[in-house]
Amino acid sequence: MSSPLTTASPAAPAEPAGPGRRAPRLRRPRGGHQPGRPKRSVLLTVLASLVVLYTVVPLIWLAVNATKTQSGLADSSGLWFARDFALWDNVRETFTYDDGVFTRWLLNTLLYVVLGAGGATLLAVLGGYALAKFAFPGKRGIFALVIGAVAVPGTALAVPTFLMFSKMGLTDTPWAVIIPSLVSPFGLYLMWVFATEAIPTELLEAARIDGAGEARTFFRVALPLLAPGIVTVLLFTTVATWNNYFLPLIMLKDPDWYPLTLGLSAWNSQAETIGGDVIFNLVITGSLLTILPLIAAFLLLQKYWQSGLSAGSVKE
Repeated sequence: MSSPLTTASPAAPAEPAGPGRRAPRLRRPRGGHQPGRPKRSVLLTVLASLVVLYTVVPLIWLAVNATKTQSGLADSSGLWFARDFALWDNVRETFTYDDGVFTRWLLNTLLYVVLGAGGATLLAVLGGYALAKFAFPGKRGIFALVIGAVAVPGTALAVPTFLMFSKMGLTDTPWAVIIPSLVSPFGLYLMWVFATEAIPTELLEAARIDGAGEARTFFRVALPLLAPGIVTVLLFTTVATWNNYFLPLIMLKDPDWYPLTLGLSAWNSQAETIGGDVIFNLVITGSLLTILPLIAAFLLLQKYWQSGLSAGSVKE
């Protein structure tokens, strides 16, 4: 006799919660943290506050003391204003002191930034694109060389560079500052990583199939995609060239070729010489005027360099 097949009875539907029953509650994660909200950390908040203070307090001190006269610097607190507001007088005197040499130093700095930082960015873009999208012998060796160059500080190469430029007769000329500024290993590495992630290889192959040459493919297809990385590298090289002090210090003797950093240092040293003018108010005002272009550049281009820094951080 064949036994009938037994089938499992379907599960009874869950009864709705009646007036006398409580609905089941979901367990909350331990520590009170809810999904979708950033986790708060007291330690990170304190550390971030210390970093903000370390960054902002010197800027506040600079802005406040730029409004004081030479006598007001000694008679008032460093983080508060003096009785006389002399900011515009200090700015005017900064540009007119010593036959307007501050303007010459400003133009020199702009020259070094345009040729040095601009050239370094151009070379980094071309080199990073080639290393990212072309295969050739020795590519791994170049990668190791670039990584090693990033780890070497610029001050370690200053003296050998000075000896080499001295033999070529280029010291005490603008080229002694511009040519070393053209080399940016970090910019090359950053563009290498950015071009690898930002430019699909299939897009380049499609352009080549359509008959576009390598130059047209680069300028029409690759270059627009590299815009955030280019701005990021340009900002880094601009800041490095604008704030460069040690290289001009050993390369230049003529004050007419000084950048702003070296010129303000020379003004500051006048107080230590016999019969020299004490113009600390002009040094502080000149320092404030020096950093304003960099602050403006970062604020205006922040959306580009922030996206450029995040390139390659997420792997798809």
